[in-house]
Amino acid sequence: MGRQFSKKPREIQSIQTENRVIQGKLPVPDSLAYLDQIAKFQPIAVDCQPPILWDHAQGVHVFDPYGNKWLDFSSGVLVANVGHSHPQIQQAAVNEIERGNMFSYCFPSATGAILAKKIVDLAPSTLNKIFLLTTGSETTECAIKLCKTYGQSIDPNKKIIVTFINAFHGRTMGAQMAGGAPQAKKWIGTINTDFIQVPFPDGYHCKERSFHVFEKTLAEMNITPKQIAGVMMESYQGGGASFAPEEYVRKLRDFCDNHDILLVFDEVQSGFGRTGKLFAFEHYGVIPDMVCLGKGISSSLPLAAILGRSDILDQYGPGDMTSTHGGNPVSCAAAIANIDILIRENLVEKADEIGRFLFTGLKHICDKYSLFIGEVRGRGMVYGIDIIHDETKEPYADLAFQIVQECFYQGLLLFAPVGYGGATIKICPPLIINDLQVAEGLQVFEESFHRAIISLR
Repeated sequence: MGRQFSKKPREIQSIQTENRVIQGKLPVPDSLAYLDQIAKFQPIAVDCQPPILWDHAQGVHVFDPYGNKWLDFSSGVLVANVGHSHPQIQQAAVNEIERGNMFSYCFPSATGAILAKKIVDLAPSTLNKIFLLTTGSETTECAIKLCKTYGQSIDPNKKIIVTFINAFHGRTMGAQMAGGAPQAKKWIGTINTDFIQVPFPDGYHCKERSFHVFEKTLAEMNITPKQIAGVMMESYQGGGASFAPEEYVRKLRDFCDNHDILLVFDEVQSGFGRTGKLFAFEHYGVIPDMVCLGKGISSSLPLAAILGRSDILDQYGPGDMTSTHGGNPVSCAAAIANIDILIRENLVEKADEIGRFLFTGLKHICDKYSLFIGEVRGRGMVYGIDIIHDETKEPYADLAFQIVQECFYQGLLLFAPVGYGGATIKICPPLIINDLQVAEGLQVFEESFHRAIISLR
């Protein structure tokens, strides 16, 4: 069972800066009726984030209805790459709505056609088709289906999907079977043996980073390459922003090529500039066979996609692979505007530049509190900070949770800790953030870290 943030109003010393405004108590007493209503009528599972009654957001700021303002270091959940409620995205969505183009199922849509061409034109030439869907889990489910279909067209026994320990690919059944967290699969009962996990070479949980570990693990499981239909890897492992070594990924690409195995990168979190590259797989110097996209694709409305080779995406005939709300025209209009903004404002390059400044600041904090921090890692505008016990070095979820809560009280918005042991704090502001805003957020984070340590002693 996950943790819940305190709903008991706490008096907060007034904060008034250009980026943060906090006055009175948090959570705001007037918000409790709504929070209670959510608790009464919605599942307890949704009660997992700091109790801000989200009213609206603009740029790098999130507002409640009571005059409070937070500096956002979460991008929602790695969605608002170009910032919240960008006027160009808002206008694009409004224009689509005002002309009555709110839903089209899989009937032809000019808006969807324009978006598909725009993304394919930005991708390597071999990734020449795109399937528009709704959410990240839908893309990973579809990628699994396409891999297994492709593999079994070669050999009926070529059906195994290889993923990685601690991986996260979504919360639907197939996505969780592909995921690397055993606890998340208990509800399934009998686990499909076509899904296997190997260590992810992050250098932290898995110290050995050579590709030999991949091959050795398969051999220990008595899995031969001819049984494998696909390998799916997050471009960075989402729970902690961990990247694999470039050499490892290049050898993985060669392995897949040599054995007619499809290589899939899950970029639902990492695509559209988040890591300082338009597509995060560019860091590795390889081209996958399919890419799962989502979140930052629109910086706003629900949309996701699979980008891949035409021979893979065209395995199913007309009507055999559809999605009710996939490629919704309003979401597509938002995504077109989003991509235009990313390119026009050079936000991919900016994510790399400002990200280096952000990483330097985080390293300073980690050095100061090294007893409680296992590692900080990431690239561009996404970092994971592993919070640990000072003696056992095991994940310290209580402290990680308390740090996020203290940040909430001080006007800095993060989402709840994730990753191994629920003790990794993700830092992922919108790509439009400037260095002064980063500096202010880092100061708040450092002060909140100190408060959290004191509160747990």
